[in-house]
Amino acid sequence: MTADHVHPIFARIYPRLDAAAARAGGAAHRDELLAGARGRVLELGAGHGANFAHYPAEVTEVVAIEPEPGLRARAVAAAAATAVPVAVRAGVAEDLDLDDASFDVAVASLVLCSVGDPVRALSELRRVLRPGGELRYYEHVRAVTPGAVRFQKYTDVFWPYLAAGCHVSRPTGEWIARSGFTVRSERRFAFPDSRLNPASPHLIGVAVRD
Repeated sequence: MTADHVHPIFARIYPRLDAAAARAGGAAHRDELLAGARGRVLELGAGHGANFAHYPAEVTEVVAIEPEPGLRARAVAAAAATAVPVAVRAGVAEDLDLDDASFDVAVASLVLCSVGDPVRALSELRRVLRPGGELRYYEHVRAVTPGAVRFQKYTDVFWPYLAAGCHVSRPTGEWIARSGFTVRSERRFAFPDSRLNPASPHLIGVAVRD
């Protein structure tokens, strides 16, 4: 399985979109996601490194996996300017070249929407976490109301072609709860708070490997 998923247009546009989202509240969400993290951390789908500056000092190392080469290059540059040690690697979520039970924390941040097989990716995250290790997740997910879910499913006919494989209607929270994790805390919210944005429903949570 190749470690590179090449999306050059998305790789150029996404950092700008993320910067706007950070100013609108996304930076605070990343702080919430990572507050209290400690030890050795695996970050899945690190993108251009938007999370790196939000890791607390108690984190001893971050191994950041990113399959898109343009975003990965930006992540390498971001890692060089970050206080916490960060090693950026190529890789894919469904086949992590990492040892079993070798991480204290795994981070999935706006990535499970776009991996080819999210259930397998969660299985891999569980494998590399030590028993009792934490999965911290910040994802846009399937809506709650039937009308909003229908809107998302219609959107998913074309959305993945525009957004590097991203799907807006995935029940990611349900998958996490069924993948060998116990959900310790979870918050559902809209970001942005707009019914016209199919990616608005979000979750931030912490789950523990059983």
